[in-house]
Amino acid sequence: MKKPINQQDRRDFLKVTAMLAGGAMISSIPLAGAYAAGSDTIKIALIGCGDRGTGAAFQALSTKFNLKLVAMADAFQDRLDSSYQSLSSKFSAKMDVPKERQFVGFDAYLKAIPLADVVLLTTPPGFRPIHFEEAVKQNKQIFMEKPVAVDAPGIRKVLAAAEEAKKKKLNVVVGLQRRYQTNYRESMKRINDGAIGDIMSGQVYWNSGGVWVRPRTANQTEMEYQMRNWYYFNWLCGDHIVEQHVHNIDIANWIKNGHPVSVQGTGSRAWRTGKDYGEIYDNHSIELTYADGAVINSQCRHFEGISNRVDETFQGTKGKIYLSGSNQAIMKDYSGKELYNHNTKGNANPYQTEHDELFDAVSKGEYRFSNVDYAATSTFSSIIGRYATYSGQTIKWDEALASNISLMPDRFAWDANPKLMPDEKGLYPIAMPGQTKVI
Repeated sequence: MKKPINQQDRRDFLKVTAMLAGGAMISSIPLAGAYAAGSDTIKIALIGCGDRGTGAAFQALSTKFNLKLVAMADAFQDRLDSSYQSLSSKFSAKMDVPKERQFVGFDAYLKAIPLADVVLLTTPPGFRPIHFEEAVKQNKQIFMEKPVAVDAPGIRKVLAAAEEAKKKKLNVVVGLQRRYQTNYRESMKRINDGAIGDIMSGQVYWNSGGVWVRPRTANQTEMEYQMRNWYYFNWLCGDHIVEQHVHNIDIANWIKNGHPVSVQGTGSRAWRTGKDYGEIYDNHSIELTYADGAVINSQCRHFEGISNRVDETFQGTKGKIYLSGSNQAIMKDYSGKELYNHNTKGNANPYQTEHDELFDAVSKGEYRFSNVDYAATSTFSSIIGRYATYSGQTIKWDEALASNISLMPDRFAWDANPKLMPDEKGLYPIAMPGQTKVI
């Protein structure tokens, strides 16, 4: 019988996880039809012009490489206009997006993707599977934001497209930026070398006051309202355990070199109960059980006025580690001896590093990055967390992945209705543990 990964010889483990600390890099392979280093302009298209999309484009255009933004696409004209203005004020020499290459509507991505060499996929995550599938079909190098889907059918679509991307040698970087952050990379090297032994337990957190709300305005269709207030609808966001807490759950999977085989937990709407908050919960507390029996506890909540906590801790057979997005990493053995304390000063911005490394590969015509497998795995781990809290059941990985319950609308149009609709008071159906079917 094959031993669990944490019991395998460390050298074998390191072979399995080669280049793990480099953001799931693969060995450099020449790209077919590759760019000559530094000689060609790399054309990029931005698909999704909200704040995160504008930020991703800002980071791409801030790299040292010869880039031009040549196409933009968004569902809303005002979002595209705002993004265009922001980017033009900083990168006028790198902007080449005339009106005829500014596309608006649900099908805008189909018009923008063919015009670029590299696409930035940064819409709300419900659209990620179809946008990623199209980008791979069009043979594009890709940066896409996390999470990569909101339900099991979406995950399966992403995984299928990922296999095609590998065959085509398409670089794909996913915005789980901790994988590109120095303190996490350095810590993973030491953990893989056995500094704190086998990881037996852990705790991961994203506890904060929450995010924006966009109230309903006059003359909006239901589709437009949900698209504008997208964070509060699962077909667009996946709930905050998926959209936001995926970062911390991804670290749990990274450190365990795998995914949970089952998840159980609880959640509710305790603070955000009004109609402006759609259908999502405001707190989730789950247990992720891995194949070797290790259990990692996960906690995320959006309550105003609470003590914030966004970090991860793990306990191994020889020691423990504390990690955070603020560049901290402190590793100790159980006698209290400090094994590693990361210097938080002067660390590179991981959001920028993602783009620096992607465009370095593209500019040199090299195939280095295939982040989708771990991104899809961590996204689905988060989705299963939502399944568990909404249903009150213990959710098993394989059963959940086979689910055919799709959250996506049957038709994308402003006059089409999403599957979830409000009642006469403007309130939406809320998942009820013990009653709600999730798979």
